[in-house]
Amino acid sequence: MADSDPDLVDELFAGDRAAMAPPTVGRRIRGWVGRVCMVAGGLLALFAVLYAADLMASAGDVPRGVTVSGVPVGGLSRSAAESTLRHELDHLRTEPLTVRAGNVEVRLDPVESGLGLDWAGTVERAGRQPLDPLTRLRSFFGSREVGLVTTVDAQRLRDTLTGLARDRIDRDVIEGDIGFRTDSGGGTVHPFVVEPRPGQRLADVDRAARLVANGWPAAGPVEVPVEVEPPETTPEGVHATLRDTVEPMVSGPVRFRGDGAEAVLAPREIAGALSFRPADGGLAVEVDRSRLRQAVRAELGRTEEPARDANLVFTGSRPEVRAGAPGRRIDWARTFAPFVDVATSRDGRELRVVYDTRRPDVTTAEIERLGIVEVVAEFTTDGMAGAVARNVATIARAVNGVIVRPGETFSLDAHTGPRTRSQGYVRAPVYEDGTGRPVIGGGVSQFTSTLHNAVYLAGLADAGHTEHPYHLDRYPFARDAISLRPDGSSVDYSFTNDTPKGIAIQTRASGSSVTVTLWGTRHYRVDSVTSGRSGFEPPPIVRERGGDCTPSRGEPGFRVSDTRIRYELDSGREVGRQTRQVRYAPRPVVLCVRST
Repeated sequence: MADSDPDLVDELFAGDRAAMAPPTVGRRIRGWVGRVCMVAGGLLALFAVLYAADLMASAGDVPRGVTVSGVPVGGLSRSAAESTLRHELDHLRTEPLTVRAGNVEVRLDPVESGLGLDWAGTVERAGRQPLDPLTRLRSFFGSREVGLVTTVDAQRLRDTLTGLARDRIDRDVIEGDIGFRTDSGGGTVHPFVVEPRPGQRLADVDRAARLVANGWPAAGPVEVPVEVEPPETTPEGVHATLRDTVEPMVSGPVRFRGDGAEAVLAPREIAGALSFRPADGGLAVEVDRSRLRQAVRAELGRTEEPARDANLVFTGSRPEVRAGAPGRRIDWARTFAPFVDVATSRDGRELRVVYDTRRPDVTTAEIERLGIVEVVAEFTTDGMAGAVARNVATIARAVNGVIVRPGETFSLDAHTGPRTRSQGYVRAPVYEDGTGRPVIGGGVSQFTSTLHNAVYLAGLADAGHTEHPYHLDRYPFARDAISLRPDGSSVDYSFTNDTPKGIAIQTRASGSSVTVTLWGTRHYRVDSVTSGRSGFEPPPIVRERGGDCTPSRGEPGFRVSDTRIRYELDSGREVGRQTRQVRYAPRPVVLCVRST
């Protein structure tokens, strides 16, 4: 074998040696990167194909994973999603909404309140298909809740809330109180507590409307703000008043012991007089003592004795002073002062009646100082009969014993009151001579004229009188006075005691006459000067038919005057004169004509 050239051999096997040599680190990395890129490129191409396919398949649909109030609508077409929401959630549109205002809950009708649901708007809120691949990828593995889109008629909602506030939400504060129930027999009273309750007002209707609109539809109540007015009383305070005061007060009767009589307040009467007002968290108990007093007054009032004034009595020919006497009256304020303490005790429920001594308004000394010691003047008239005499006696009794003090004005009407049957008056002719229409109290003017003449002769001041329309010959000219007009209406008569001493009126009516005596201390001597009659007017002639006609010869009318002259009794000097002119009308001649 020929020898080989070593250099040639090396050249021929150089490539094999290189191929057979171990690879370097760099060559290995480059190899792996190449392979990864090839795989990634393949996957990316596959993802692009899949993304494009998914995008094309879901174009225009609701995004995957979307729910509305728990109802899945993802992946549905927009019309299908809206139809699904209407089917699944339409009940929310009419389901009443609970609104809580303070401690009051009310139900609100969404339809009537102007609340509604916007299905298309809700689907629109869900959005469009996202282009972000990652977002689309995540939608395969999760869900996204989309809220309902609502509509609201703001004015209708405010009107609804305003009505609910007026009828259901707003309320006045109720203060604690105590009431009473009485059993069927009326003997036992059961007090009970009226619990206090705060008042409240819907604070802001506009704000409440926004809260309702934002919270609807809701599973739970929607809270709206209210202004709260707390009561002044507390349940603990009211119950304490019931326990400590009211229950003991009505637990039994309270007895009142007076001098010679007693009365009992029943529990129902005590309860009826109690009232309550807030005080320091509890109730202040107020007692209507006037009401309690009325309940016991009938029994206890008999123990009172009125004071008797000293006065003059005419038992003989002269007036005598009858001494006054003190009386006693119940002092209700002092009697009831310990009432609450006694009524809240369980035993010893008894009160003693407290009396005040009442002194007479007129004492014996005062009567004696009036100087009623002698007859000042006296006058008598007669000619009355029958019912007229009865009426004159009645009015005379009403005036007998009256004392007119110095400077005082006497009124006949004020002392006698109205002339009525209940006062003892009867029907009689209006004029004391038996003429005129019959009236109750007819004829009493005879007493008035008699009194007037006694006053005239005593020199006392005339304070107002009216003469008869016709002259009656039983009285001096221009010295008569009436108490009745022709139609039966009343006319007052009055005089003033202008002397420094008192005047006592004594009256006596018997048979056909009546006498008035004035007692006191004489100060004047009186003269009377009467003018002649003048201005005569002949009487008219009247013809009457009927069985009750009474003929009359009539009298002419005329003018006349009287002058009273007063002299001071001690000095004899004249101290005054008064002239009174009177016009008497003619009295007609009455002819009774037979009826044909």
